[in-house]
Amino acid sequence: MPAFYIDQHGCAKNQVDGEEISARLIDAGFSASASPEDADIIIVNTCGFIEEAKKESIAAIVDIKRRWPEKKVIAAGCLSQRYSDALFSDLPEADGVFGNGDLSLIPEAVEKIARGAERILLAIPQQRVMPPTYYPRTTFFDFPGTAHIKITEGCSNHCSYCAIPSIRGELRSRRSEDVVAEARALIDKGIFELVLIGQDLGNYGKDIAGRCMLPDLLTSLAGLRGNFRVRVLYIHPDHFPYEILPIIKEDSRFSPYFDLPFQHASTAVLRNMGRRGSAERYLELIGRIRAELPLSMIRSTFLVGFPGETEADFAALLDFQKAAQLDWLGTFSYSREENTPAYSMKYRVSKATAQKRKTLVEEMQVAITAERLRRFIGTKDHFIVEETFDHDELCIGRGWMQAPEVDGVTLIGAARKPGTIVEARITSVNGVDFGAALEYTATP
Repeated sequence: MPAFYIDQHGCAKNQVDGEEISARLIDAGFSASASPEDADIIIVNTCGFIEEAKKESIAAIVDIKRRWPEKKVIAAGCLSQRYSDALFSDLPEADGVFGNGDLSLIPEAVEKIARGAERILLAIPQQRVMPPTYYPRTTFFDFPGTAHIKITEGCSNHCSYCAIPSIRGELRSRRSEDVVAEARALIDKGIFELVLIGQDLGNYGKDIAGRCMLPDLLTSLAGLRGNFRVRVLYIHPDHFPYEILPIIKEDSRFSPYFDLPFQHASTAVLRNMGRRGSAERYLELIGRIRAELPLSMIRSTFLVGFPGETEADFAALLDFQKAAQLDWLGTFSYSREENTPAYSMKYRVSKATAQKRKTLVEEMQVAITAERLRRFIGTKDHFIVEETFDHDELCIGRGWMQAPEVDGVTLIGAARKPGTIVEARITSVNGVDFGAALEYTATP
């Protein structure tokens, strides 16, 4: 059977899809290639969330076909689901366009293309798709020792700027026993950090039980034996499940790390975004988390340049940023997306103004993050090694206070192979990174 290579784009949820596609193709008899040069089929797992990501994915498909015209190139992922017909008709470089509605159909379609079939369009309407289920993954795109577990698909929040419901459909939650089974299998494979992801884990289980089942899931995961770490990402702040705080406090294997996408602090902007919160309510949430878990890390995202955002609205956001003292913060300029309510909103903010506001937020956050990180100097913790530099006797590690890819890292004064778990003492803060001294190696 031919060899394939997956060119990965987009978020962690799309990454899990890419890993599942890889596992399904391997189970169907295909072989995975470590590089596109050695592959017969290149699958571009596209992102379709915002304009910049869409352009990047399309450029990747065109470039790959230009470099290797003899290879089969397949467009998969969110962009293919969102614009399946348009891509199929307007992007001849793609030998196939496969949406993410039903990944089980992909191996058969890839096999047909590999045998010389005409171009194939494969897009499944979201209303026909069941919740994601556990499919054993054999390839992981994370650094060694880390794996993401997607516990929900889709989203029913319908924020006015967001295209996710039109791409991935309404909320669909996995059964907790299915998630626990996957977690157990990953731990048995030697995975140390399990990252629970979904568009909004504050809604996990509401489609099943009418309430948030995240506390129940964490309680079940706490029953697993072994040395592992659980990280929970992406909880909408308008319905944060406070019941998870004592569970996380009780079990040190749960990281007190919270990714809460506030997006804004002006009430007027939040209402236009379709969100119910306010600066006061969000500050109260932050205060309750820090009161229960004083060392907790809080990450958020701000969206600037939303239609109608005035100078007064932006000033309110800056005031909130100062008061909140967030540990980590990502800032994005508004992207006008088709088939979203915000697309037709009036009083659009110019790209230049949005970029200026984004820069101001980022510049302010540099000092806030550096100061917040200083509280860890002198503390010891376990770090998972992600990269090593043998010639310098150094390695790059990541602690519970650092989420994969988006936060700073820890430079440890020792050479250890990726995937190794070490205990180290944090000795310094260098920008957004820690410096640390090795205490001992917890795993070989």
